[in-house]
Amino acid sequence: MSGIDDLKNTAEGLAGGAKESIGNATGDESLANEGRADQVKSEAKGKISELKDKATDKANEVLGNLKKD
Repeated sequence: MSGIDDLKNTAEGLAGGAKESIGNATGDESLANEGRADQVKSEAKGKISELKDKATDKANEVLGNLKKD
């Protein structure tokens, strides 16, 4: 994920936390649930990004080793 995408993802998670808090404070269960969903989505995107980065690093390592041979 690019730096901008990481920032957007972090903002989405923070906004989700705010929605959840406001929903809980006002008794708006729908808003609280939407906030929790936003946070889960943000966390999932972060994990996917980490896996993608690790796969890219591993692929580059393998390609580098092949070029040495």
